[in-house]
Amino acid sequence: MSRSPFADAAVFGVDLGKTRFDVMAADKSGKPLRRAKLTRSTILPFFEQVPRGLIGMEACPGAQWLARKLAAMGHTVRIIPAQFVKPFVKSNKNDARDAEAIAEAVVRPTMRFVEIRQEAQIDLQALHRIRDRISANRIQLICQMRAFCLEYGIAMRPGAGVFKLDMARILTDEDNDLTPMMRTLLRELWDEFVVVDARLAAVSKQVEAIADRVDAARRLMSIPGIGPLGATALLAAIGDGRQFRKARDLAAWLGLVPRQNSTGGKTTLLGISKRGNPYLRRLIIHGARSCIAHLNRERDRMGEWIGQLEQRMHRNKVVVAFANKIARMAWAVLTRPGNLYERVEPTKA
Repeated sequence: MSRSPFADAAVFGVDLGKTRFDVMAADKSGKPLRRAKLTRSTILPFFEQVPRGLIGMEACPGAQWLARKLAAMGHTVRIIPAQFVKPFVKSNKNDARDAEAIAEAVVRPTMRFVEIRQEAQIDLQALHRIRDRISANRIQLICQMRAFCLEYGIAMRPGAGVFKLDMARILTDEDNDLTPMMRTLLRELWDEFVVVDARLAAVSKQVEAIADRVDAARRLMSIPGIGPLGATALLAAIGDGRQFRKARDLAAWLGLVPRQNSTGGKTTLLGISKRGNPYLRRLIIHGARSCIAHLNRERDRMGEWIGQLEQRMHRNKVVVAFANKIARMAWAVLTRPGNLYERVEPTKA
């Protein structure tokens, strides 16, 4: 019986595509052994036949699905952020060299990997992506209708809630300066807005129902500044949070820490790095801003800490600093089952 050409392979680098996959097999020492070009119909049978080993791939659409399939076969799967693979690409870029670079990067002892998420996390993240798109469409409709009305000398109050009242009044007011054509266009935009607004409310109720049903989400909502949206977005993005060694790692992953440009022993700290998930970072920062405005500072020691920050730095810096603290508290709640945020009374002078 002929020996398989991949019998000595221990590491596989996979360059993902829509229909084509390039695979580089290497031995335990990292020496390249053999290349293979596979299709979507042949990649799973291929990895069922080869020895169980370490498989690396770049983070991209489809990587999570393939990682779960290969992990179920007994392989050890690692997903690498694309920016960490690029330094290992030698010479000009092509699919075969990308696969070789992935095979080399995946065995590096200090390499950082993306967590393999469960299907429930993917579904929850998709729900948030849909809601975010609907919300952006709703804002676009509001801004467009406001601009059209201003062209005819009609100004409306800020805010989505009062916009609904003002727009309904403007459309029924026959004495304003709207032309018949513009009135017709605004009515069509208004009908579209009503549908989008109802769809946004329905998706938001779905998110709130999930937050009420999941224990981890309920515990996250005990933290000031985190509501149903923030709690479920955190669960969708990081799961149980155990891929981070400490709370500061989560804050850094969210881009809520200063960006460094240090050299020669001189430390230079700039604005926040803005790395990681921009949607999740936005939710946490908005939650921090709302909490700073409405937190009862006389009943929570967090208010004392916020007040001390406000005395020495700009309000926006205070908001980001509090968002950083919220992220660290969220890590502590997630990684310790049953843990909740406990309000502490401020110290008495």
